[in-house]
Amino acid sequence: MTGTEPDRHPHRLPTDVVPTHYDLDFAPDLEAATFTGRATAHVDVLGPVQTITMHSLDIDLGEAWVEQDGNRLEAEIEVDTAAEWITLTFARPLAAGPATVHTAFTGVLNDKLVGFYRSTFTDPAGATRTIACTQFESTHARRAFPCWDEPAFKATYAISLTVAPDLLAVSNSGEAGRTELADGRVEVRFATTMKMSTYLVAFVVGPLEATDPVDVDGVPLRVIVPPGKMDLTDFALDAGAFSLRFLADWYGIPYPGDKVDLIAIPDFAFGAMENLGCITFRETALLLDPERSTQSEQQRVADVIAHELAHMWFGDLVTMGWWNGIWLNEAFATFMEMLTVDAYRPAWQRWLDFGTSRSMAFDTDSLSSTRPIEYEVVTADDAEAMFDILTYEKGASVVRMLQQYLGEDRFQAGIRLYLETHAYQNTETTDLWDAIEQATGEPVRQIMDSWIFQPGHPVVKVDASAGGHGLTVSQSLFSFATDEESGREVDANPAPQSVPVVLRVGTDTGTEVHKVLLEGEPVSVAVTSEPLWIVGNQEGNGFYRTELSDQSVAGLAAVALEHLSPAERYGLVEDEWALVLGGRGSVERTLTVIRSLATDVDLSVWQRIIGVLGAIDRMVDGELSGSLATWVRGVVGPALLSTGTAPQPGEPERTTARRAALFEAAARLGRDRSQIDLATERFAAMTPGSPGVDPDMADAVIRVVAAGADEATWSELRRRATDAHTPQDRLRYQGAMADSSSPELVLRLAALVLTDEIRTQDGLFILRRALGNRHAHEPVWDFVESNWSEITTRFPSSTVPRLIDGIRPINDPSLARRVTSFLDAHPLPQGELALRQHVERMWVTVAAARRVPGELAAHLS
Repeated sequence: MTGTEPDRHPHRLPTDVVPTHYDLDFAPDLEAATFTGRATAHVDVLGPVQTITMHSLDIDLGEAWVEQDGNRLEAEIEVDTAAEWITLTFARPLAAGPATVHTAFTGVLNDKLVGFYRSTFTDPAGATRTIACTQFESTHARRAFPCWDEPAFKATYAISLTVAPDLLAVSNSGEAGRTELADGRVEVRFATTMKMSTYLVAFVVGPLEATDPVDVDGVPLRVIVPPGKMDLTDFALDAGAFSLRFLADWYGIPYPGDKVDLIAIPDFAFGAMENLGCITFRETALLLDPERSTQSEQQRVADVIAHELAHMWFGDLVTMGWWNGIWLNEAFATFMEMLTVDAYRPAWQRWLDFGTSRSMAFDTDSLSSTRPIEYEVVTADDAEAMFDILTYEKGASVVRMLQQYLGEDRFQAGIRLYLETHAYQNTETTDLWDAIEQATGEPVRQIMDSWIFQPGHPVVKVDASAGGHGLTVSQSLFSFATDEESGREVDANPAPQSVPVVLRVGTDTGTEVHKVLLEGEPVSVAVTSEPLWIVGNQEGNGFYRTELSDQSVAGLAAVALEHLSPAERYGLVEDEWALVLGGRGSVERTLTVIRSLATDVDLSVWQRIIGVLGAIDRMVDGELSGSLATWVRGVVGPALLSTGTAPQPGEPERTTARRAALFEAAARLGRDRSQIDLATERFAAMTPGSPGVDPDMADAVIRVVAAGADEATWSELRRRATDAHTPQDRLRYQGAMADSSSPELVLRLAALVLTDEIRTQDGLFILRRALGNRHAHEPVWDFVESNWSEITTRFPSSTVPRLIDGIRPINDPSLARRVTSFLDAHPLPQGELALRQHVERMWVTVAAARRVPGELAAHLS
């Protein structure tokens, strides 16, 4: 290291040597679960240096040397495992100019679902087969080859894979050639990629099958699957082709790669990964049978495909400079998935359904332990922690808010300018705001900085002057009320945000819309005559809560079905329940609103109503629980009756889904014996996905039956999960097994999570569901404590915090204390913030459970 090197961040690589191109050669041995590799990195040396530092982890280096000006310099290799890099030291300094860094290495195809890893499956003949595949985001390319594993070090890649001749090999770009080797293997070479970051490099090798390519305006699109799954690819091909064409047109820029492969991986930690041209998916996010899948399952596949393809431009072509900007990638891809799928299947009303995702983001963002959408990322563990609901759903929500405030055309012009200006480069958040400001002339940075760099969100209070024609609009930070035992610290002086409020007001002369950019001080809004009803967040586009007076809520509830859109009715229920959890609303108001919507016919509104009733149900027991069930039957029963008992020809998909949701609510929350008996009858008559019951109703039937399952029924659920053909059916049955009211059966499922019967990728999600089961909180938590070491060893570290999400519904203070103490003593480096949020949300539930039963009893009496 020369004395002229500038100071650098202790967790970041030096910038005095910069890669421009990699030649990568890999030879995986699937049976031995090992690989050998060689990497040649073409670099620019920016000044005299005697050392080169690059990332490398969990691979064994055989040799390393540098060539410059025809001279070969051998390197001494110093390994820093904690920093996840190596330092190459040479006998004399390298001069400024081009050079090549050569490394040879070996590694293990691990079982951790990161780096270069292996995935196994059982083929139609019953044989166990192996796939070698990659998952490099965020910082795992270093586990496969020595590299500059930071997003700012963009380079091009020429990749070759040496494989057995009967295996399929794919990578980021199209095949450029192949050579048969003397030992019978084949060297497959791929075309050089565009300039991109290391985390987007990908390759997959295995006994896989590919569909015939679909031509999408000159870009070949395929779906690649394990044998026996080809019949599940049509939907993905259709959704993929539509999305690719739609996105290229919306962005105004051709797809930047030379092909697109959508690849189903049996073991995959995330939903999918946006590797350029080589997009990898867990099977449930790509493969399905449209005749045997629910609307939500089809929507999920279309969403994930659109999301990953949106990244080909926003993330791959233009990439954040460092992981603090990952929200730019993920929030915008989430926004674009909604836009794309809404165009693909308008009947699904995707923007309306986005309310569910917003609700989850609101939930976490209402905690004192929330974080800004963008914050400082220092280490690799910090980068992993960025992939959460605040990055995705809150980020997408504020993007949607900005789009609606600016107007769709002006917003699109700003995005196009941003992509055109920064293609093949790295950016910061300010670059996006600058482009949109230039295209629109609006003060975008002023509006958005508070949303991106400040945690939390406001509650906007709208007060009508008594007998007058004015409204007063003010804001304050919204947060949930929590139990005094939680130890939560609340910011006493939060900074105000720039809130683009859009009000809709009904008067005796018509409806008025008022736009207000609400800053620190209250704002007065004049209306033409006395307000009859007030919507504080038109179409629910703003990322804020709305608080109205008791009188205004009563007036709004009375006219909600006549004057409010489905999104606004959804928001009314959502906000009223949030205010209860925040200690500033009441169960009385919430149930009054729900009762007023009893004849609603929108799926999303009913999903939120059922969600709120389920949350209340988990807080009560005994006689009060029975009284609540009676009340639920009185609200849900007529709504179910009005939908009919079976789908009608040509019926909208959302109606079919609404019928199933109401059926499950009547049976599980309303304890309607007739619906429970009907579920039992249907379950006995059907096989997984049988044509006798539509998929949405079959899904509900399985959950109803599972909730009351005895040993024989539970065993039948397990058998059907084992025999399932589609990935959706397998998870449908395995997940339902966690819903049993028998703690003993739920514990038996928990034990299966630590076996090969349940895939590693699914295990912690199923255990989370078991942990959230009100009948089994304590025994399942005992199981988690007793098996913590195996859980944290067996499963990818990035997924363990998702398990702890299951503590949020716990309302027993003594168990909450135990959970808190254990997690304090067993921190997770990659999930420190997520654990704090889960624990705080659990204490919010404890606090609510102290108040809600009394308020409910008063209302029902």
